[in-house]
Amino acid sequence: MTRIEARKLDMTQIFTEGGEVRPVTVVSFAEFPTDLTPGTVVKIVGKAKGKGFAGVMKRHGFKGMPATHGRSTKGRAPGSIGGTTTPGRVYRGKRMAGRMGGQQVTLRGSAVLEIDPEGKTAKIFGPLPGPRLSRLWLEYEPKEVSSQQPAASSEETEVKTEETTESEEARGKVEEGQEKKEETNES
Repeated sequence: MTRIEARKLDMTQIFTEGGEVRPVTVVSFAEFPTDLTPGTVVKIVGKAKGKGFAGVMKRHGFKGMPATHGRSTKGRAPGSIGGTTTPGRVYRGKRMAGRMGGQQVTLRGSAVLEIDPEGKTAKIFGPLPGPRLSRLWLEYEPKEVSSQQPAASSEETEVKTEETTESEEARGKVEEGQEKKEETNES
């Protein structure tokens, strides 16, 4: 597994030969990796955009209170956060207002669509975490240069042919047996 640092530049789109639109993110490298090729599947680790202090409606998707029928100033409040004397505390993990975003995000299964070794950039399919010029880590399995595999020898081909013939004969015998059973059942 190769791990390399990159910078997120911008998002754009490219058009395939079939006329399809592909959203891509352009990333730059300090040194372009020679083993990175179009079609390589990469895992990207980055830091999400920070969104500051957010309330429960934005941070957790709470519905809020109704806008009418006696609602006062608590339309965006979270509501009750726990019991009274028992349990006498707020349970761990209670969804409340707080800082949103800014956490580490791992994105798996993105593919490299285009590369530019001279410009030290690559175009990766889809959006990537973080703001512009943020640091990303790309992890991927380098593709090895594959040499042509030798064709199967004539001996291996003969063995496969014999196995196929034997299995076809066995299948024919089973079918004959089923036909005999059907004949006896009919009479």
